[in-house]
Amino acid sequence: MSTATDTPARQTASAGAATSTSENEVVLEDVTKRFGRTTVLESLNLRLAPGELISVLGPSGCGKTTALRILAGFERPTAGRVLVAGQDVTAMPPNRRDIGMVFQAYSLFPNLSVRQNVEYGLRVRRVRAEARRRAAEELLEMCGLGSLGERYPHQLSGGQQQRVALARALAVQPSVLLLDEPLSALDAIVRTQIREEIRRLQQQLGITTMFVTHDQEEALAIADRVAVLNGGVIEQIDVPQAVYQRPASEFVARFVGTVTTLGAEASFTRGALPARLPGPGLDTVFIRPEDLTLVPAADGGCTVVSQVYTGERTVVRAESAEGPTVTTSVSSSEAADLLPGTRVTPHVLAAPALRLPAGAAQRVSP
Repeated sequence: MSTATDTPARQTASAGAATSTSENEVVLEDVTKRFGRTTVLESLNLRLAPGELISVLGPSGCGKTTALRILAGFERPTAGRVLVAGQDVTAMPPNRRDIGMVFQAYSLFPNLSVRQNVEYGLRVRRVRAEARRRAAEELLEMCGLGSLGERYPHQLSGGQQQRVALARALAVQPSVLLLDEPLSALDAIVRTQIREEIRRLQQQLGITTMFVTHDQEEALAIADRVAVLNGGVIEQIDVPQAVYQRPASEFVARFVGTVTTLGAEASFTRGALPARLPGPGLDTVFIRPEDLTLVPAADGGCTVVSQVYTGERTVVRAESAEGPTVTTSVSSSEAADLLPGTRVTPHVLAAPALRLPAGAAQRVSP
């Protein structure tokens, strides 16, 4: 636990030494959670290395927030253990776990000033007033709120309120930081700014962090590793590049990014590919938009049906008589040759992100 003389600056200076050991390692070991007859988590195993930021990514109802609440101590697992710094904290109440948490709804105290909100956890721990103020002011400066300490939450924007919530969570110098979809209520530009600030502070302080989100771009952009959760089970956990480029299952391929799904001969690797549905004797291949192009051809098996301009790129979709929709992403100049109604042939530029051999189960090894 922090002492009255600890400050964020002192923690920053010692972060490298702290994260070189296992003292802040977090482990969810064979965690199962049931609500009545509904199993929300099934034998979940997740290990966060000291100083690591892991994004837990998945759709609504996949169990990601339940996993975070179990780690925080707000829920007890039906089976399994939670370990923090080697200590079994499964039965320990939230206030004794040395964990900071940032909620989606900010949860600031409306009757307290910004500085008082940040000081709150330190006051509960009976840190001296002078040390509380010094720590709060330092954190507010780190979060870009140095001049707003005497304002109240209703006088702040959504982005500023979320920064205050982050500063409050960090003020008690927790060994672990949990963030439950903290950016979902913010507009796109502010969301990107706050995401970058969270990552900067997390790395600066060397704090072990779990970041829960349903937003694929957010998860890939902020994390050291991404754990993709589906139906209470981790489908894949790996570095962001591997999750996107080498998905371990059909669910991961479809949920993280966009894919075109086609049937292909087992010998196919790249080049022209007929747009056909997976079927008997055919492998199922999952191709990212940037790994596929559409070549205009009078005898092409597909017809361009739509274009969606997104700024730097244009998303082009084509359909074949057999049914598959082929999606690619091209420059605006390339899009001029791919107007709706144009006959095209799909060409695969790189090995498919995922290949399921004919008759294979959906899940494959990473």
